[in-house]
Amino acid sequence: MTDFVLVAGVWLGAWAWDEVAADLRAAGHEVHALTLSGLAEKKEQPAGQQIHVQDIVDEVERLDLRDVVLVGHSYSGVPVGQAAERIGDRLRRVVFVDSNLPADGVSFLDGFPSEHIRAALTEHDGVWPLLAPAAYANQDLTDEQIARLVGEGTPHPAATLTEPAVLKRPLAELPATYVKCVLDGRPPLPAVSEALAGGRWELVELNTGHWPMFSTPHELARILGEAAGRA
Repeated sequence: MTDFVLVAGVWLGAWAWDEVAADLRAAGHEVHALTLSGLAEKKEQPAGQQIHVQDIVDEVERLDLRDVVLVGHSYSGVPVGQAAERIGDRLRRVVFVDSNLPADGVSFLDGFPSEHIRAALTEHDGVWPLLAPAAYANQDLTDEQIARLVGEGTPHPAATLTEPAVLKRPLAELPATYVKCVLDGRPPLPAVSEALAGGRWELVELNTGHWPMFSTPHELARILGEAAGRA
């Protein structure tokens, strides 16, 4: 039995993991889907990237979790990667699901061409607004899944995207699995390729779009279970 802590990406809360969590629990694991500050039911709470890191660390320590697999999707790979370093020997493995990676002194928006997001933050008073339904086209999602993403999402607070990450050692030293969703046809990010070359990471490809907890939840749950077994 493994303790999973699941953290979804931009705009999403714990609700995004419902189907994945159900499969993992059915397999005998303990699952803790976490909503980060400033999102979903915590939307009124102050939020920043380091607050998000602490959200994750606090959840692990509050529940006194051991043998932990931290899972970060999309943006949440950034705080999850930092939290994985900080929980020490409580960590079994970290799984990055089609996610960005933290780099010391670098913000989420510094990691890729992000001028359009910065413009949106300025235009919308410090939040990244929800995507229009059309933006989810060609992502292996049903109309119902897109409606849920749009209908239940929360505009994402800017500070979480602009604050720099803080790491004390190379991320490649952590035991990790990187799940690359390959529907977009793009290769892994250069930071992912570099970490894979260190020998402690594995790459798993998933033939779906960027939101696999919706499009292929059963396959994603299987991959997470197998990743935990490799630690």
